[in-house]
Amino acid sequence: MAREELKLENQLCFPLYACSRAITRAYGPLLEKADLTYTQYITMMALWEHGAMSVKELGKCLLLDSGTLTPLLKKLEARGLVERTRDTADERRLVVSLTQDGLALEDMVADVPGQMACKVALTPEEGMQLGMLLYKIIGGLQEEYADNA
Repeated sequence: MAREELKLENQLCFPLYACSRAITRAYGPLLEKADLTYTQYITMMALWEHGAMSVKELGKCLLLDSGTLTPLLKKLEARGLVERTRDTADERRLVVSLTQDGLALEDMVADVPGQMACKVALTPEEGMQLGMLLYKIIGGLQEEYADNA
């Protein structure tokens, strides 16, 4: 018989994992009209919010490593949504910026957050509280990872 501390129902990680997968899956049909995956969508959201930024800054914003971000950016660039250029002040720095098509896509998906809010069984207040708690967990784990790196 399993120890109490090893039961799935007693783990915080399992419902977080399952919830993350369910939410990502729920975005699929909503993003079809824009032909975006969830990861491409959050990348575009970061660029709509912040404008042009280095690949390193974008990875930090999205909590993605370059091994995940590079192929994703290549696909977005092939679709004409972003462009990657070398920074003229520092050629080691690769800058990602939106194209006109990338900027125009923002209007196409502007209703997606509202549609997702309707799918999630939380009040706006509960959603904000959950978001704050999740960012607290992320922050704590990033600090721990940085301390052990």
